[in-house]
Amino acid sequence: MTLLQHPLRSRGFRLLFLGRTISTLGDAVVPAALAIAVTRATGSSGALALVLGCAMVPRLLLLPLGGVVGDRLDPRLVALVTDLVRAVAQAAVGLELLGDRPRLLPIAAAEAVGGIASAFAMPTATPLVAATVTGPQRMRANALLASTANAARLGGPALAGVLVWTAGPGWAFLLDGASFLVSAALLTRLRIRHAPGERRSLRTDLLRGWSEVRSRDWYWTSLIGHGVWNGAAAVLLTLGPLIATRRLGGDGVWIAMTQAGACGVLAGSLLAGRYRPRRPVLVANLGLALYALPLAALAVAAPAPVTVTAYALAMTGLGFLNPVWQTTVQQEFPPQVLARVTSYDWLLSLAAAPLGYTLAPLAADAWGSTGPLLVTAALVALACAGTAAVPGVRRIGRTAVDVADAVEAGPPSEPQAARKAARATAGAAAETETTGGYPADGEAAAGAVRRNPTIRS
Repeated sequence: MTLLQHPLRSRGFRLLFLGRTISTLGDAVVPAALAIAVTRATGSSGALALVLGCAMVPRLLLLPLGGVVGDRLDPRLVALVTDLVRAVAQAAVGLELLGDRPRLLPIAAAEAVGGIASAFAMPTATPLVAATVTGPQRMRANALLASTANAARLGGPALAGVLVWTAGPGWAFLLDGASFLVSAALLTRLRIRHAPGERRSLRTDLLRGWSEVRSRDWYWTSLIGHGVWNGAAAVLLTLGPLIATRRLGGDGVWIAMTQAGACGVLAGSLLAGRYRPRRPVLVANLGLALYALPLAALAVAAPAPVTVTAYALAMTGLGFLNPVWQTTVQQEFPPQVLARVTSYDWLLSLAAAPLGYTLAPLAADAWGSTGPLLVTAALVALACAGTAAVPGVRRIGRTAVDVADAVEAGPPSEPQAARKAARATAGAAAETETTGGYPADGEAAAGAVRRNPTIRS
């Protein structure tokens, strides 16, 4: 791609990219700091589970409502308000932890407020990218966002350790709150045109979003696979540390697995920015099926290097899927329903995770860890690779990739000026076809190409 076509040439995407990167870095510091802070204050793993549950439960319950709000209102405004709410919530936790006797109830309440805000913020991510970047730029934009987010998550625990052991865990939350303030400030400068659909009742809007999900076999069948993947990840994260410690060589093996996994996610997102398969959803779902490898390796207590390598490869599949999936969703759904569709995506994908966390230790106590891990490996392989049997999964994305390649390459013998004109014309026509004329900010709208993607975990 030429420099002119790079998504960072769009002022709107630059603002969005910078804000998302800063807030992700702040978020990456929090998990380790929260675990240390709560266990220091209470000495109870149950207290940590309570705090995490206070954030997760309202997030899952309110995601569909967040999708409706994101479609009815300007997604930029929704994201801005939720950033401000999360900034206040994280600052409240930070100030509580800086006190002499941090109390559990205020921390849990603040995390619940943050979870509620996240339910409204998460569905806005896809519409905002779709509104600021168009055409062949979208895959690169989503891959760029994923790569920087994964790099931030890779360095976040180390930064958390420095803050915890030098200044105290409270400062990690204050840093996260400040990152949300910076993101909100950048969003105030972002300008997009919002084209909401016809205003109906809340029930009607929820049903409309669900009908969009049900009407696409490639989408709902993939979500089943993604949900099974998240349930399998919960099983691995629950049983894996103990197996690594007792049977594979100690705590260092689990640390090596987590670091290898983080590197794999980053490598997968970088690969997604360069490799554009003709059947993107099919290839991405097959990549998710690789998660069966580390599950099976842990089940049979394979040598540590084999297990670590298997986990890195599996997480590379996850890193590749995220930007590919987001790009496909942005291309295939009308902009007026993107937030609702995204909210159902998150809800269905993440709903199995609590089930995995609950059932994994019970099954391991009853039958040992080998059986549950092997069953989970078979389920994730079947659910993700099995989407290859769905006609829509095999079809989706081929036309978009063909047009994107044709627009980007142009006839070899064509003069440069004519190629630019062809790119602009083809892009504008395709944007009207695939996005319903959903315009971005002024600078993005003047770009050369005008044609129309977890942690899935």
